[in-house]
Amino acid sequence: MRGRRWVGSVKRQETPSVRLKREVEERALAPDANLFTRVRFKASQFVEHPIFQRIIIGLILLNALTLGLETSKTAMASAGNLILTVDQIILSVFVTELLLKLFAYGLGFFKRGWNIFDLLVVGIALVPSSGPLAVLRAFRVLRVMRLISVVPAMRRVVQALLASIPGVASVFALLLLIFYVFAVICTKLYGVHPNADLQEWFGTIGRSMYSLFQIMTLESWSHGIVRPTMKIYPMAWLVFVPFILISSFAVLNLFIAVIVNAMQEQQAAELAEATETLEEDIAEQTRKLTAEVKQQTQDLNHKVDNQTDLLVREIKALRAEVSDLRAQKGGA
Repeated sequence: MRGRRWVGSVKRQETPSVRLKREVEERALAPDANLFTRVRFKASQFVEHPIFQRIIIGLILLNALTLGLETSKTAMASAGNLILTVDQIILSVFVTELLLKLFAYGLGFFKRGWNIFDLLVVGIALVPSSGPLAVLRAFRVLRVMRLISVVPAMRRVVQALLASIPGVASVFALLLLIFYVFAVICTKLYGVHPNADLQEWFGTIGRSMYSLFQIMTLESWSHGIVRPTMKIYPMAWLVFVPFILISSFAVLNLFIAVIVNAMQEQQAAELAEATETLEEDIAEQTRKLTAEVKQQTQDLNHKVDNQTDLLVREIKALRAEVSDLRAQKGGA
């Protein structure tokens, strides 16, 4: 029972990408699958093949180089036509890849967020970059971001960051609360002094929060804000030091902890997917072996039955011959 529950939890963690590939494979391997369905399955195998993925990675890196060279006047003057031609060829390959994925997965293509990301990035490059849309020409470099969707390690980091958004939002809310409390304290304590610097730093809650943000980043916090304040209020360190300890070390470490935890959960989900795939492969091989053994057993039983029938017929024939011989001998 524990094994079944564990397998069930693994299936619930199945990602849209794995589910999409499974649905295409199941439709293609079904007994009533038509030629069109099988061709789509072959197309999905082609675009997901490791060699094809490595080629796409190489083209993305090459495209990053050509887009960078387009910003060089010297390079464009000496080999501008070649650079633009290579850029168009690479763009054609990217468009072909997306069309193959659309053909292979159909509407299921849009169930995977990374496919939509690739479609938007490549689609920007297809928009005419003239007139009011000339600004989109600068966004062609976003094609390089496709490297995130192709390289699993980068994709894992981005997915972990997205998964950590709820936790990060909670930590951010806590940090904002700390900022507000200390901003009110600083405004009440130091904003009432007529000194021009103190008025600039702590005259209002908004100014206090901005000054506290500078202190949190540890950018000129001591000589820039705290020490001048301590010349007027010698005990001001009792406010600023706890604030630094809470905001710069405790709260910011919570951000890191939330992100690291999300990455660990992402790795656990990928391990569950790999385990499920392995279990399914083992189950499929077991079914095939069971079917082969059953077929061989049936063939063997059939041969045994045939041999038995032949042996019975031969015995009956021998008995008939023996009976004939006895009858002939008795008549003589």
